[in-house]
Amino acid sequence: MKNKIWIFSILMMVLFVTGCGKDENTLNVAYFDNITHGQALVMKSQSQNMLQTELGNDMKVKWFSFDAGTSLVEALFSKDIDIGYIGPVPAVSANIKSKGDFVIISGAAKGGTVLIAKKGSNIQSVKDLKGKSVSVPSIGNTQHLLLLKLLKENQLSVKSDKGDVNIVEANNADVANLMKNGDIDAAIVPEPWGSTLTGKQVAETVLNYKEIADNGDYVVTTVIVNKDYMDSHEEVVKKFLKAHIKATEYIVQYPDEAAKVMNQQLKEDTGKKIEENIISDSLKSISFSSDFGEKSVFEYARICKDINFIKQMPDSGIISDKLINSVMNSRK
Repeated sequence: MKNKIWIFSILMMVLFVTGCGKDENTLNVAYFDNITHGQALVMKSQSQNMLQTELGNDMKVKWFSFDAGTSLVEALFSKDIDIGYIGPVPAVSANIKSKGDFVIISGAAKGGTVLIAKKGSNIQSVKDLKGKSVSVPSIGNTQHLLLLKLLKENQLSVKSDKGDVNIVEANNADVANLMKNGDIDAAIVPEPWGSTLTGKQVAETVLNYKEIADNGDYVVTTVIVNKDYMDSHEEVVKKFLKAHIKATEYIVQYPDEAAKVMNQQLKEDTGKKIEENIISDSLKSISFSSDFGEKSVFEYARICKDINFIKQMPDSGIISDKLINSVMNSRK
């Protein structure tokens, strides 16, 4: 009797583990509810349904929204996510920490970051941030690194290093209240948050997206994947990239229509819709492209290494262009 109970228990454990296994017929995709992740919003939209159409009936898609690159990276490491839209800085971090297992397979967006200050604060330049508190969406994310770059260029340092500027981590949705309460003086944010806060007269622009860095030619969103998944699911990843490219072209060719699609998807995701003029203004500061932005990726990496966020620089393998080049060539 005891043997039968033991055998039954083992069988139940096996069935439980098997049942909890990852569904190989499902593609798990991560993104942020930001305009800078516009392709994901378009691809997810029921009105476009580009990714599911590309994958066909044999593969399902599950979308997962994140607020920070650090939590998205954790999901990648746990293999809960297969492919992710993510900022280049978390992508660099994931590549180094995984010893090259995570690679960037496409660019997605450039620009789309602004430095804003509380209205009436008299902060008109980066130098005016001395002695002030500035929020970033997440410590170690792309906006944080862009802020560090700006501070260095203006001979300012971070207060934690007995320097000049206090950097505060804050969700973009909380920036307005933090400014009103006097907890922060300024913030560096991705769109549509910059246009939202300035449009509502909470903040005013200190630096627009072109003034942040490289005349706006800096990557803010990439597409990342685990190399093992890419190698074992090459056709799935190619189909994803086909949909990604189609979404990119759609946004570029039909910006007004794409803005409505993104806005509707944001409403479905968050329960809130952005005012049309704000989303239109936001899109003017973002360049959607599959270009990897390799120069800025490695510039971010250098800053990361300087502040000991990573221990070494990534090698050229962090950019994996084989599949997207294959997809591009097949479309010619």
